Order: sequence, then C-alpha cells, then structure tokens
Amino acid sequence: QVQLVESGGGLVQAGGSLRLSCAASGSMFGFAVMGWFRQAPGKQRELVAACTSGGITNYADSVKERFGVSRDNANNTVVLQMNSLKPEDTAVYYCHAGDSLGRNYWGKGTLVTVSL
Repeated sequence: QVQLVESGGGLVQAGGSLRLSCAASGSMFGFAVMGWFRQAPGKQRELVAACTSGGITNYADSVKERFGVSRDNANNTVVLQMNSLKPEDTAVYYCHAGDSLGRNYWGKGTLVTVSL
C-alpha cells in the first residue's frame, strides 16, 4: 500500500522560507510524477509544482521564481523549497505521486501559514 508522508509545514512571516518534504513508500515501481498541490480555505485544490522522473518540472504561475521542486527517484522523495512567501501562499499543501498506470496517491497534507 502506497503511503505519502509530508513534513515541514508551519508558520512563517511574509518574505520568509519553508521547505516541505515528502517520502513515499509502498511502491515497487516508483512514480512517473511527484509534486505538490495546495488548497486554501474556500478554494479548489491547485497544482503548485511537479517533477517527472526524468526531471521535467512544472510550476503554477503564481509560484514561479519563488518555489523550487526536486526529487530523489531512488528514495521516492520530493522536496518543495518555498522562498519569498506571501500571505496568499497560506494553504494546506498536499504531496502527490502518480504512477505509470495513472493511479494517484496523496499525502494527508501539511499546513503552511504565512503572516504579514
């Protein structure tokens, strides 16, 4: 059974940085894509950043130039480095992994709160 466990959320002042980590276990074949989504109160869940097993990355326009995603294929981990955080980045951040058969897996989420 695949499990994704996030860590690294918390409270930070605007302009600060946070680093989110996610470790996936239970997969025999690895993941075609790993990344992060977020959901703010009253809003839909949205893609933040993703990285394929080949190293191709994709970012939401709102986080480009501020966030960086990286992954370790051998260990099935993915990291989101968040810099220059803004209050509008406040949300629950979810780790996501998708395998080559189209199955999607989610972590339980970690709260990021950015104060003024």
